[in-house]
Amino acid sequence: MTIDGRLARGERTRTAVLDSALVLATSEGLDGLSLSQLALALGISKAGLFAHWRSKESLQLAVIEHARAQWVDEVIKPALRAPRGVRRLWAVHDRRLAFYEGERLPGRCFFANANFEFNARPGAIRDRLEVQCRDWMTFLTGLCTEAVEAGDLRPVLDPAALAYEVEALGVCAVMQAPVLGPATFRHARRALLDHLRALVTDPTLLEQP
Repeated sequence: MTIDGRLARGERTRTAVLDSALVLATSEGLDGLSLSQLALALGISKAGLFAHWRSKESLQLAVIEHARAQWVDEVIKPALRAPRGVRRLWAVHDRRLAFYEGERLPGRCFFANANFEFNARPGAIRDRLEVQCRDWMTFLTGLCTEAVEAGDLRPVLDPAALAYEVEALGVCAVMQAPVLGPATFRHARRALLDHLRALVTDPTLLEQP
């Protein structure tokens, strides 16, 4: 029981540290994140962090995984409760924008910021970000394919092209929000909704409450 209790406390501490690291990464940059900086921000010793991560790179990789888990919990899982097809595709877009609007992170989107930061920098960090990007686009393309297979969207549609358009709207919205304000999220919603309504076989599928 004592051992289990220590493990549980250790896991809670690790999660709390990663929460703080994720916030710092979206404001200071993933490359600007360091064990020393994190220890200072949390008011703990750097030595304590070494129990979990032995290097800056191992911390950065852990933050990427933490951000991925947060994205799944906050965006993907809630959206998957929507009916399969075009309504699920719309739900993912809507939940994504809602996550940004909630300003859970200072930089709103960890992955958009990190991808811009590391696109031209080969190494383990960019490699892991590339995997995440490919997985995300595969997921979006799969949703578009399901919408076609369900008969919600016209069969002549290219699912990969639609997934690209959905992603472009999301990235554009989050990158412009600090300058243009909340209007960018309204535009991103309206743009995809109008586009999907032009493609659906049954317009009532996307009726808004």
